[in-house]
Amino acid sequence: MTNNSETPKIHTKESLFEFVINNWNECNSFIDKYFTLSNTPFYTSVDIREANHKLAPVDNNQYPAGFNNLCQKDSQHASNLVKKFLEDQKSEENSLALIPESHTSNLYYLDHLAALIKIFNMAGKEVTIISPDQEFLGGKDFIELTSFSGHPVKIYSSAINNEGYFCLRENPATSFHTVILNHDQSKPLPVDWNKITSKIFPTSKMGWYQRQKNQHFQLYQKVANEFAHHFSLDPDLIQAKFRAIDHVDFLAKEGLENLAKQFEDLQKEITHPNAKIFMKASQGTYGMGISVIDSADEILNMNRKIRNKMDVGKNNLKFNQVLLQEGVETIVTHEGSPAEITLYLVGGKTAGGFMRTNSQKDAMSNLNSKGMTYEKFCVCEIQQGNQKQAKLATYSLLARLSSAATALETMSVK
Repeated sequence: MTNNSETPKIHTKESLFEFVINNWNECNSFIDKYFTLSNTPFYTSVDIREANHKLAPVDNNQYPAGFNNLCQKDSQHASNLVKKFLEDQKSEENSLALIPESHTSNLYYLDHLAALIKIFNMAGKEVTIISPDQEFLGGKDFIELTSFSGHPVKIYSSAINNEGYFCLRENPATSFHTVILNHDQSKPLPVDWNKITSKIFPTSKMGWYQRQKNQHFQLYQKVANEFAHHFSLDPDLIQAKFRAIDHVDFLAKEGLENLAKQFEDLQKEITHPNAKIFMKASQGTYGMGISVIDSADEILNMNRKIRNKMDVGKNNLKFNQVLLQEGVETIVTHEGSPAEITLYLVGGKTAGGFMRTNSQKDAMSNLNSKGMTYEKFCVCEIQQGNQKQAKLATYSLLARLSSAATALETMSVK
């Protein structure tokens, strides 16, 4: 179905759900065109919110944690996607290395590493966890940890051998030709990536030391509008309105007047009653650097506590760019608590997902914060024409559009 008429034929959520499930194959074929061997992200996670009047991706992570929250069927599906991705990239070695975040205090993150290794094992790959961060490892050749669920996690100190491959520091003769990066580099790793011979997935250049949410959502707007135009649907159904603002210093109170003005302009553009606006650090991660704003006066009169929260994030990363994003009030609930959907993708294909809930928050709040819990569900069996899967199929489609925007981001980094 292709219709390029000026007046969108699909302008309600219900008609969108029906359209997606009845045109599932064609919709996915359209999105496939954004991915190439050189720009397809290895993995991505996408947070999606559903309100009464729209659905929208509200966050995108290039180095996701949380694979331990996938159901068993989706974990097997993810392993198939991993195998295909590595085959397409000509990474055919049976062993590879995984570089994790430089912390050990989050035992759930260690559960994630254990789950990720299991997915690679099911894909026929042996995995060694390595880290080039000697400060993190305390100068040791390896450290042995135990995850929250009791899984052993061993992390080896790594070096770069004479051929430019990652290797074990205790055994320079080892060579890892393929390395999976699961470190978001809000603090860059001590590695000259330009001298590395190992294939790195995803690219190290998408780390938070230079990646910007502002650019991602500008590119998401591009692909969402193209998709909407091609299939004659209202583009506002599948995205949140936003503004990207540069040159903000919360601690020094610089740029707040412009930020407040941009807030007012965005507020006028949002027609939904009582809508709030999320203020997000453009380089924020782990739910940090986020505030929900009701008025421009809140920006101008921000107290020191909130300014400190918005000023720096993980690893003391200084925030100077801000994303103002239409608040999408979630109507999804679980056991009476507000919830949102997080989907995981491998090679640009939906691999699995879960529902994030938070009994301590309301439907407009940031749910990725203290009190959150996860509920598993399976997404790998979506088929065209199955009306029971229409809503889940639409979530999947939006996640793929977000991943397509990430593919375009990858093409632009240096």
